Parts: sequence; structure tokens; C-alpha cells
Amino acid sequence: MTSHDTVVAYASAWAEPDHARRLAILERCWAAGGVYLDPSSRADGREALCEHIAGFRELLAGHRIELASGIDEHDGYLRFAWTMSAPDGSQVMEGVDFGQLDADGRLKLICGFFGPWPELSRA
Repeated sequence: MTSHDTVVAYASAWAEPDHARRLAILERCWAAGGVYLDPSSRADGREALCEHIAGFRELLAGHRIELASGIDEHDGYLRFAWTMSAPDGSQVMEGVDFGQLDADGRLKLICGFFGPWPELSRA
């Protein structure tokens, strides 16, 4: 699987409502011991990420997370932008994820950041 295919599969897992199908998607693109981090949560392992996504889908029913950029990758590390849309289609959040791939091309780390880039502070 290319890094592009891996990230596209990962993004599709966030859209999958069925637990078994979501877990099957993650088995293709997420390392068994992979770690997911964002400013509000952490999920260690594939099953924990699957449950985290379920919690997101329950808490923010009808919201969608979609890729908003291409995938920039080198030396097993990658980054990509994403957006979250409300059920009416309006954008409610944007962010960027940084990741690391394992030797099989699966994600073993995603470290996500919410919102636009912070403003540069000139002290």
C-alpha cells in the first residue's frame, strides 16, 4: 500500500459507522500497536482507535472528517491537512496530522493538531 492509499484508508475509517467494517479498514492501514494522539485524547492500539472513532461519531453525530490536502511523505514520516464539517456542510474545524509509517506501510503514529497554525509571536 502506498502512503497515499494508507492515509485514504485511515480517513475512510473515520467515516465508517459499522464497528466491524471500521476495524477491518484499520487492520489494513493501522499498525496493531499504533498510537493516536490529539489535543484531547490518546488511543493506544487498533481496537482503541476504533473505539475512539466510535466515540467521535456518537458525540458529533453527522459530522465528517475529510482530507483537505495531499499527503506529504518522506523517510516514513508524513503529514496531511483535514477538515471537519457539520451535518449542514459548514466547516467547523481544520487541522493537520503528522504520522509515521511502520515497515509494512501502516500508520504506527498519528499526532494531530486542531485549528489553524498559531500566529507568530514576535517578542
